[in-house]
Amino acid sequence: MRWKRGSDIRRKSLWFRLRKIILCVLGFYIAIPFLVKLCPGIQAKLIFLNFVMSQRLANFCASFPLVPVILSIAPFQCPPATLTSAFSCGLVRVPYFIDLKKPQDQGLNHTCNYYLQPEDDVTIGVWHTIPSIWWKNAQGKDQMWYEDALASNHPIILYLHGNAGTRGGDHRVELYKVLSSLGYHVVTFDYRGWGDSVGTPSERGMTYDALHVFDWIKARSGDNPVYIWGHSLGTGVATNLVRRLCERGSSEVIRAPWRLGLMVISVFAYLETPPDALILESPFTNIREEAKSHPFSVASGSHPFSGLLSPFPLQLLTSIYRYFPGFDWFFLDPITSSGIKFANDENVKHISCPLLILHAEDDPVVPFHLGRKLYNIAAPSRSFRDFKVQFVPFHSDLGYRHKYIYKSPELPRILR
Repeated sequence: MRWKRGSDIRRKSLWFRLRKIILCVLGFYIAIPFLVKLCPGIQAKLIFLNFVMSQRLANFCASFPLVPVILSIAPFQCPPATLTSAFSCGLVRVPYFIDLKKPQDQGLNHTCNYYLQPEDDVTIGVWHTIPSIWWKNAQGKDQMWYEDALASNHPIILYLHGNAGTRGGDHRVELYKVLSSLGYHVVTFDYRGWGDSVGTPSERGMTYDALHVFDWIKARSGDNPVYIWGHSLGTGVATNLVRRLCERGSSEVIRAPWRLGLMVISVFAYLETPPDALILESPFTNIREEAKSHPFSVASGSHPFSGLLSPFPLQLLTSIYRYFPGFDWFFLDPITSSGIKFANDENVKHISCPLLILHAEDDPVVPFHLGRKLYNIAAPSRSFRDFKVQFVPFHSDLGYRHKYIYKSPELPRILR
């Protein structure tokens, strides 16, 4: 009898604990939407992900070389696939001691590191990779030599990277090498708040950084073609930038007849500001639709933490709360109220230059159908009536996913 009584007590105690855990989880689940609504900055952090790859974090990891070892032998036995995704999207740096001042450490022995200042309190780190045929001549050369090289008879690509990580990300470095081997100068940079760049990230600030670098290139490149290449979140910055450049040119056209002498000459100089082409790799329509349409089931992989480690962890929240009452009000409206739109679908209606869209069918981060939808919006737009608009899909069997299109042997032909 005493044994039965003790068993009943244990069962009641276990049920009490289980109920307590369920109530805590439920309370936490309900509290998160209100927390996100009250603190819109959370959404901005989840979109930008600049905090996971800051130079400060890199310096910390460099001071403690055992960090990766601890991760690998931790009690929770983190699966190898999870660690791989953590490394690849910037949660853990590989190599975690990367020095952005030394691009040669990443195999870029024909690259120079600069620092530019778009605004008084903002400094951005820039890499300039010259065409690979010059790599021997580039050894030991200073910044002035690299700047002068922009005026050589070679096209230039301004590369705008996505969220999470820095200009030194592995897949980004591999793309620079491919483009350099094809005879392009590649100029890339970290937006304010990323890597070793100083400042607070915002959509306006990121766009202004890109504009500053573009103008810096144009001031040194002479008549050489300048192309803008945006990837993932960088496509939002790219269309913001190109729309602004096209509108800046058209506004000068309207005012040109009212100016005389040297002023007219300066106006026509500005008419050349739109790029020679815009390349969008893995683009979305707008950040709101991207956050809403991404299924958690096809996040970064099959392991249990794949959504958390996706370059868009905001999609984890939106997938879990997709059917939560007031979903748009709780999760999507704060994005807009934070001033984050990245409205590619609106921007392409105001862009007047050739457009190339690249998208892999098996992209687990930005759904393929969003890239196709963006093309369907751009193609019939009046702004492109005199320019070519091209959409190039990559079959899922190729396995290029979100960031490996640079591996395509067809890329040189596509770019030509």
